[in-house]
Amino acid sequence: MPWSIQELIGDVEEQERLAIEKYMDNMRVALPGLIHDFDPLRQTATVKPAIKEQIKGEWLALPLLPDVPVQFPKAGGFSITFPVRNGDECLIVFNDMCIDSWWQSGDIQTQLEKRRHDLSDAVAILGITSVPKAINNFSVNSMQIRNVAGDTVIDIIDGRIALTARQIDVNCENINVKASSGASIKSPNILLDGEVRVTGDVIGDQDVIASQVSLVTHTHISGAEGEPTSQPNRTGLLQALYMASVKGCY
Repeated sequence: MPWSIQELIGDVEEQERLAIEKYMDNMRVALPGLIHDFDPLRQTATVKPAIKEQIKGEWLALPLLPDVPVQFPKAGGFSITFPVRNGDECLIVFNDMCIDSWWQSGDIQTQLEKRRHDLSDAVAILGITSVPKAINNFSVNSMQIRNVAGDTVIDIIDGRIALTARQIDVNCENINVKASSGASIKSPNILLDGEVRVTGDVIGDQDVIASQVSLVTHTHISGAEGEPTSQPNRTGLLQALYMASVKGCY
């Protein structure tokens, strides 16, 4: 029995629908992923897609994606880098065209192969996070550059920058600090290794000791009348001088 026109039209529509469905199944746009390993020299990673795909009724994991360029903020001769560890989450974006020639040579290139949104043309954008790996103690009032633990932080808010760390090292040729109102350093011990010059007054609430000589309690040995006194005695020598019955100490 021959098919009716309606049956033939329906069959064509079904074939078109299946063709479109197949095309869409093979076209990727973006999905979350996990870093499998990272190459710091080329800044590329092998990335594992974090969402399974249903194929013919079965949920299957997509393959590992090798040589995926990893995005770090960079422009104008400056960049922000951070360590990338296995298991870090990322967003995998599949480019509209083949990126092979651009990735190898940079600048403007022609496509080595004509394809769209292919698995081979992925890039990884770090920073996206799932709920279990969300940042603890997220600051809603300031910009922070920090570690996940929150014990090493650069905290930037209007008019203020706060640094929190176990140790801060500064290596440079010169340091210039200009405070229009005042400067305060609070520490149990402060070590300055080098010559110190002060252009203003030095005011201290406690004693000053230089080469073991106390500014407050040091003594001198008196010379003959009209002659200058000796150099100041070092701290801790006064008792020894007294025991030796050195006269003229005051």
